[in-house]
Amino acid sequence: MMTFRNPPSHKHLSGYMRVRSRRGNWLAVVLLRVSRRDLFFCLTALLVFCLGSVLYQLDGGAPKVLLDVGYYLGRFAGGHGSLAPRTLPFPSQVVYNRVGKCGSRTIVLLLRMLADRHQFTLISSDIHNKTRLTKREQENLIRNISTTPQPFLYTRHVHFLNFSRFRTDEPVHINIIRDPINRFLSNYFFRRFGDWRGEENHVVRTPGMKDDERYLDINTCILESYPECSNPRLFYIIPYFCGQHPQCREPCLWALETAKQNVLDHYLLVGVLEELEDVLLLLERLLPHFFSDVLNIYKSSEYRKLGNMTGTVRKQTPNLEALQVLYERMEYEYKFYNFVKAQFHLTKRKIGLRSGPKPSRRYSSVLQRKDLQEELEEEDTEDSLDWTEHT
Repeated sequence: MMTFRNPPSHKHLSGYMRVRSRRGNWLAVVLLRVSRRDLFFCLTALLVFCLGSVLYQLDGGAPKVLLDVGYYLGRFAGGHGSLAPRTLPFPSQVVYNRVGKCGSRTIVLLLRMLADRHQFTLISSDIHNKTRLTKREQENLIRNISTTPQPFLYTRHVHFLNFSRFRTDEPVHINIIRDPINRFLSNYFFRRFGDWRGEENHVVRTPGMKDDERYLDINTCILESYPECSNPRLFYIIPYFCGQHPQCREPCLWALETAKQNVLDHYLLVGVLEELEDVLLLLERLLPHFFSDVLNIYKSSEYRKLGNMTGTVRKQTPNLEALQVLYERMEYEYKFYNFVKAQFHLTKRKIGLRSGPKPSRRYSSVLQRKDLQEELEEEDTEDSLDWTEHT
């Protein structure tokens, strides 16, 4: 015999629904409160992180309170009260494949002063005339660099080395370039007459050079297309960033684009010599363990006594016709220079640096001016006494 349970009355059902409704509202309130608390916590943590980042950039390092917290956490993490081992700065590996006649001796001189002060290993190679390496030579050099005690900064005149190609940890790359014609002229006269160091106010770098080559007029060299004043000899800066591929040494669009991409992918900073003080300031902000206080050292009397001897002597300016020919031959070099300069100015804006370039000779922007020749001749007279003209 089947029995049927009477359905609950409307009165009991409405009471049951009110109880469930109260429980649901109470749960919703709890969840809402928890969500607000969590949201407040997240926003507070984000604000603290942002403020810490700002302080880190402005002071050239982490705030002292964060260093103290990190120190005590490391000290007592083991529970035995022993001090934690010294923490390496990040980054702790820096490679500066310096471009010839682009302020490299100035930077190396500053680095020697900084290395003792900041306790990092500086390796400045004396190899100047071997920028292109075989695959075995690349592998050996990369191995030697990577095994250097950290923190270290390695510098040498060498075309870009791709560490990842040899399955090695990538260091931070930095470099400096300058106006291509300015670089060429500095190199042209430096090879012949040296700089202000020496008993006769210059050091002859090429004692085997014959007099007819040593005193060859710069205009003749350019307009009559001597090898030294023509491609591929003029294609100089781009290979330092393109790399070790044979095609990197040929003036072509591929080499230009490869060099640009390597700057974007591998270099923390590529500065321009015409804005050297801003370059030093950015290096101080981006790599404080290596370059902290570098700008003050650069402006100090101690540095000026040494830096005053690195200017190239007997520099002359080509005539307007020769400059125009030179500029056309250096088309790719100027495209790369303008690209690097734009990236450098972008970095300055990101850091918040507002200072502009100091007045300097930029052939690419003044070639069309009629009074160029007179202006450049006046600047040549000033250059002979200007200590800021570094290689």
